Amino acid sequence: MISIENVSKSFVLHNQGAAEISVMEGASLTVAAGECVALVGASGAGKSTLMRMIYGNYLTASGRIMVGDVDVATAAPREIIQLRRDRLGYVSQFLRVVPRVSTLDVVAEPLLATGTPHDAAKSQAQDLLARLNIPQRLWQLSPTTFSGGEQQRVNIARGFAFPYPALLLDEPTASLDPTNRATVLAMISEAKARGAAIIGIFHDHAARDEICDRQFDVTEFTPGLAA
Repeated sequence: MISIENVSKSFVLHNQGAAEISVMEGASLTVAAGECVALVGASGAGKSTLMRMIYGNYLTASGRIMVGDVDVATAAPREIIQLRRDRLGYVSQFLRVVPRVSTLDVVAEPLLATGTPHDAAKSQAQDLLARLNIPQRLWQLSPTTFSGGEQQRVNIARGFAFPYPALLLDEPTASLDPTNRATVLAMISEAKARGAAIIGIFHDHAARDEICDRQFDVTEFTPGLAA
Protein backbone atom coordinates (compact mmCIF):
# COMPACT_ATOMS: atom_id res chain seq x y z
CA MET A 1 0.00 0.00 0.00
CA ILE A 2 2.95 2.35 0.73
CA SER A 3 6.08 2.01 -1.39
CA ILE A 4 9.11 4.27 -1.03
CA GLU A 5 11.70 3.81 -3.76
CA ASN A 6 15.20 5.35 -3.70
CA VAL A 7 14.03 8.59 -2.09
CA SER A 8 16.46 11.42 -1.42
CA LYS A 9 15.98 14.82 0.16
CA SER A 10 18.06 17.96 0.62
CA PHE A 11 17.43 21.41 2.05
CA VAL A 12 18.80 24.70 0.74
CA LEU A 13 19.88 27.11 3.50
CA HIS A 14 19.07 30.45 1.88
CA ASN A 15 20.32 32.40 4.89
CA GLN A 16 23.71 30.67 4.66
CA GLY A 17 24.76 31.40 1.12
CA ALA A 18 22.29 28.89 -0.43
CA ALA A 19 24.25 25.97 1.01
CA GLU A 20 22.64 22.64 0.18
CA ILE A 21 22.40 20.04 2.94
CA SER A 22 21.62 16.43 2.02
CA VAL A 23 19.47 14.83 4.74
CA MET A 24 18.46 11.56 3.08
CA GLU A 25 19.84 9.43 0.25
CA GLY A 26 18.38 6.33 -1.38
CA ALA A 27 15.71 5.37 1.17
CA SER A 28 13.48 2.46 0.12
CA LEU A 29 10.66 0.87 2.13
CA THR A 30 7.47 -1.07 1.41
CA VAL A 31 4.61 -1.34 3.90
CA ALA A 32 1.91 -3.88 3.16
CA ALA A 33 -1.77 -3.69 4.05
CA GLY A 34 -2.26 -4.65 7.68
CA GLU A 35 1.36 -3.92 8.62
CA CYS A 36 2.78 -1.33 11.02
CA VAL A 37 6.40 -0.24 10.54
CA ALA A 38 8.26 1.95 13.04
CA LEU A 39 10.73 4.55 11.84
CA VAL A 40 13.74 4.50 14.15
CA GLY A 41 17.09 6.28 14.29
CA ALA A 42 18.97 8.98 16.11
CA SER A 43 17.47 12.41 16.63
CA GLY A 44 17.95 14.36 13.41
CA ALA A 45 18.27 11.24 11.27
CA GLY A 46 15.23 12.19 9.18
CA LYS A 47 12.27 10.28 10.62
CA SER A 48 9.94 13.28 10.58
CA THR A 49 11.33 14.42 7.23
CA LEU A 50 10.43 11.07 5.68
CA MET A 51 6.93 11.22 7.16
CA ARG A 52 6.42 14.72 5.75
CA MET A 53 7.58 13.57 2.32
CA ILE A 54 5.09 10.69 2.39
CA TYR A 55 2.31 13.13 3.32
CA GLY A 56 3.35 15.56 0.61
CA ASN A 57 4.46 18.42 2.86
CA TYR A 58 8.05 18.13 1.61
CA LEU A 59 9.11 17.57 -1.99
CA THR A 60 11.61 14.80 -2.67
CA ALA A 61 14.86 15.47 -4.53
CA SER A 62 14.53 12.12 -6.29
CA GLY A 63 12.73 8.79 -6.08
CA ARG A 64 9.09 7.69 -5.84
CA ILE A 65 6.62 7.56 -2.96
CA MET A 66 3.59 5.48 -3.91
CA VAL A 67 0.49 5.50 -1.72
CA GLY A 68 -1.79 3.14 -3.56
CA ASP A 69 -1.58 4.27 -7.18
CA VAL A 70 -0.55 7.86 -6.43
CA ASP A 71 3.09 8.95 -6.62
CA VAL A 72 3.24 11.64 -3.95
CA ALA A 73 6.63 12.80 -5.25
CA THR A 74 5.13 13.96 -8.56
CA ALA A 75 1.41 14.39 -7.80
CA ALA A 76 -0.35 17.67 -8.46
CA PRO A 77 -1.66 19.60 -5.43
CA ARG A 78 -5.27 18.57 -6.18
CA GLU A 79 -4.19 14.92 -6.20
CA ILE A 80 -2.48 15.35 -2.81
CA ILE A 81 -5.65 16.93 -1.39
CA GLN A 82 -7.75 14.04 -2.67
CA LEU A 83 -5.24 11.50 -1.34
CA ARG A 84 -5.42 13.04 2.12
CA ARG A 85 -9.20 13.07 2.00
CA ASP A 86 -9.82 9.37 1.44
CA ARG A 87 -6.60 7.32 1.44
CA LEU A 88 -3.87 8.78 3.67
CA GLY A 89 -4.44 9.84 7.27
CA TYR A 90 -1.88 11.63 9.44
CA VAL A 91 -1.85 11.93 13.23
CA SER A 92 0.77 14.55 14.05
CA GLN A 93 2.08 15.53 17.48
CA PHE A 94 0.27 18.85 17.33
CA LEU A 95 -3.39 19.70 16.84
CA ARG A 96 -3.88 22.38 14.19
CA VAL A 97 -7.48 23.48 13.81
CA VAL A 98 -9.46 26.61 13.02
CA PRO A 99 -10.19 28.46 16.29
CA ARG A 100 -13.79 28.46 17.53
CA VAL A 101 -14.67 25.23 15.69
CA SER A 102 -16.10 22.76 18.20
CA THR A 103 -14.26 19.59 19.12
CA LEU A 104 -17.14 17.50 17.80
CA ASP A 105 -16.95 19.22 14.42
CA VAL A 106 -13.15 18.85 14.31
CA VAL A 107 -13.43 15.07 14.72
CA ALA A 108 -16.41 14.69 12.38
CA GLU A 109 -14.85 16.74 9.55
CA PRO A 110 -12.94 13.87 7.82
CA LEU A 111 -16.16 11.87 7.66
CA LEU A 112 -18.23 14.77 6.34
CA ALA A 113 -15.56 15.47 3.71
CA THR A 114 -15.95 11.95 2.33
CA GLY A 115 -19.73 12.05 2.13
CA THR A 116 -20.81 10.49 5.42
CA PRO A 117 -24.27 11.79 6.38
CA HIS A 118 -24.17 14.51 9.03
CA ASP A 119 -25.91 12.56 11.79
CA ALA A 120 -23.78 9.46 11.25
CA ALA A 121 -20.58 11.52 11.22
CA LYS A 122 -21.49 13.28 14.47
CA SER A 123 -22.48 9.99 16.10
CA GLN A 124 -19.16 8.38 15.18
CA ALA A 125 -17.27 11.44 16.41
CA GLN A 126 -19.09 11.22 19.73
CA ASP A 127 -18.19 7.55 20.06
CA LEU A 128 -14.51 8.28 19.45
CA LEU A 129 -14.39 11.18 21.88
CA ALA A 130 -16.08 9.06 24.54
CA ARG A 131 -13.70 6.17 23.90
CA LEU A 132 -10.74 8.50 24.32
CA ASN A 133 -12.18 9.93 27.55
CA ILE A 134 -12.80 13.49 26.36
CA PRO A 135 -15.56 14.72 28.73
CA GLN A 136 -18.85 15.42 26.99
CA ARG A 137 -18.95 18.92 28.49
CA LEU A 138 -15.96 19.79 26.25
CA TRP A 139 -17.36 18.53 22.95
CA GLN A 140 -18.90 21.89 21.98
CA LEU A 141 -15.77 23.85 22.91
CA SER A 142 -12.77 24.54 20.71
CA PRO A 143 -9.94 22.08 21.43
CA THR A 144 -7.46 24.98 21.21
CA THR A 145 -8.20 25.59 24.91
CA PHE A 146 -7.49 21.98 25.97
CA SER A 147 -4.49 20.51 27.74
CA GLY A 148 -1.74 18.87 25.68
CA GLY A 149 -3.00 15.37 26.44
CA GLU A 150 -6.59 16.28 25.56
CA GLN A 151 -5.49 17.88 22.31
CA GLN A 152 -3.52 14.78 21.40
CA ARG A 153 -6.57 12.58 22.00
CA VAL A 154 -8.72 14.87 19.83
CA ASN A 155 -6.05 14.62 17.14
CA ILE A 156 -6.13 10.82 17.39
CA ALA A 157 -9.94 10.75 17.24
CA ARG A 158 -9.84 12.91 14.11
CA GLY A 159 -7.12 10.76 12.53
CA PHE A 160 -9.01 7.53 13.13
CA ALA A 161 -12.50 8.81 12.29
CA PHE A 162 -12.25 7.77 8.65
CA PRO A 163 -10.95 4.26 7.79
CA TYR A 164 -7.92 5.40 5.80
CA PRO A 165 -6.12 2.62 3.90
CA ALA A 166 -2.80 4.21 4.94
CA LEU A 167 -1.90 5.98 8.18
CA LEU A 168 1.06 8.03 9.39
CA LEU A 169 1.43 8.27 13.17
CA ASP A 170 3.86 10.72 14.79
CA GLU A 171 4.27 9.87 18.48
CA PRO A 172 0.63 8.82 19.02
CA THR A 173 1.13 7.83 22.68
CA ALA A 174 3.60 10.54 23.75
CA SER A 175 1.40 12.51 26.18
CA LEU A 176 -1.05 9.84 27.27
CA ASP A 177 -1.79 8.27 30.63
CA PRO A 178 -1.80 4.43 30.81
CA THR A 179 -5.55 4.10 30.23
CA ASN A 180 -5.65 6.25 27.10
CA ARG A 181 -2.36 4.80 25.89
CA ALA A 182 -3.93 1.33 25.97
CA THR A 183 -6.96 2.66 24.08
CA VAL A 184 -4.82 4.16 21.33
CA LEU A 185 -2.79 0.97 20.93
CA ALA A 186 -6.06 -0.95 20.61
CA MET A 187 -7.21 1.48 17.91
CA ILE A 188 -3.97 0.98 16.00
CA SER A 189 -4.41 -2.80 16.25
CA GLU A 190 -7.96 -2.47 14.91
CA ALA A 191 -6.70 -0.36 11.99
CA LYS A 192 -4.13 -3.05 11.19
CA ALA A 193 -6.82 -5.74 11.38
CA ARG A 194 -8.95 -3.94 8.78
CA GLY A 195 -5.92 -3.74 6.48
CA ALA A 196 -4.43 -0.29 7.00
CA ALA A 197 -0.75 0.16 6.13
CA ILE A 198 0.81 2.17 8.97
CA ILE A 199 4.10 4.00 9.39
CA GLY A 200 4.84 5.46 12.81
CA ILE A 201 7.39 7.18 15.00
CA PHE A 202 7.27 5.74 18.52
CA HIS A 203 9.67 6.99 21.18
CA ASP A 204 7.53 4.92 23.56
CA HIS A 205 9.61 1.78 23.03
CA ALA A 206 7.18 -0.52 24.82
CA ALA A 207 4.34 0.66 22.59
CA ARG A 208 6.54 0.27 19.51
CA ASP A 209 7.45 -3.28 20.45
CA GLU A 210 3.81 -4.14 21.12
CA ILE A 211 2.23 -2.73 18.01
CA CYS A 212 4.85 -2.65 15.23
CA ASP A 213 5.68 -5.60 13.00
CA ARG A 214 9.19 -4.37 12.19
CA GLN A 215 11.48 -1.34 12.26
CA PHE A 216 13.04 0.79 9.54
CA ASP A 217 16.29 2.48 10.56
CA VAL A 218 16.38 5.86 8.82
CA THR A 219 19.98 6.38 9.95
CA GLU A 220 21.15 3.98 7.23
CA PHE A 221 20.08 6.58 4.64
CA THR A 222 21.29 9.71 6.42
CA PRO A 223 24.53 11.21 5.05
CA GLY A 224 27.05 11.59 7.84
CA LEU A 225 25.20 9.13 10.10
CA ALA A 226 25.08 6.02 7.92
CA ALA A 227 27.57 3.35 8.89
